Amino acid sequence: MKKLVVPIVMVGAFVLAAAITVNAAPQTTPVKTGTVHHAAATPSSGSLLKPETLKQQAPAVFDAKFTTTKGDFVIQVTRAWAPRGADRFYNLVKYHFFDGAAFFRVLSGFVVQFGISARPEVSQVWEKAKIEDDPVAQSNTRGMVSFATAGPGTRTTQLFINLGDNTNLDRMGFSPIGKITSGMEVVEKLYSEYGEGAPQGTGPDQGRIQKEGRAYLEKSFPLLDVIKTAVIVPPSSAATAPAPTTR
Repeated sequence: MKKLVVPIVMVGAFVLAAAITVNAAPQTTPVKTGTVHHAAATPSSGSLLKPETLKQQAPAVFDAKFTTTKGDFVIQVTRAWAPRGADRFYNLVKYHFFDGAAFFRVLSGFVVQFGISARPEVSQVWEKAKIEDDPVAQSNTRGMVSFATAGPGTRTTQLFINLGDNTNLDRMGFSPIGKITSGMEVVEKLYSEYGEGAPQGTGPDQGRIQKEGRAYLEKSFPLLDVIKTAVIVPPSSAATAPAPTTR
């Protein structure tokens, strides 16, 4: 498992230790109860149980629509910002990796983290499917989306949405792949009362989420919001996508 390690960040009067975590040790991912809607069919050229088969190159710009228990939001990805990360995200969405997964780490004013499969057998095979880092071309400002990491060269499937201007994450190598273009108000309403996960807090344990999947979250963290489906949709503004920022 990975841990999205983040620099110390002040949240009100509290100091939040390095923590956009995709733990190397599993941490639970709460999942909200309810029906999970899976696509009727997935592309036949690959399998979620075989990460090595999901290697398609992403379009220059694409939109991913997330339908959640709180509403919909859209992430627009610009491949030039972070090619390796964009390709990995594109394949995960295309093959419905995120369907049924919970927003297991929601820290108001900081980040929303997701990307542990609701299916333990899927989490298991992706744990070692790491991709190399991308240079940081954009900044982790509000609404930007980046992969979580446990250190250099450890990105797999976990991502986070910046709820605030977390520009201090830039120097730590967190490279944004895209941004929320609609539905940021939905993202900000995702259930956050469980707080930080174990071992820092009493929230979902990433390790247990990976090992036990949706069952663990439904039993211990039933109020967590969940991704019903995530699909690729036609870009709404491909022609106006911003050019990469030179750093």
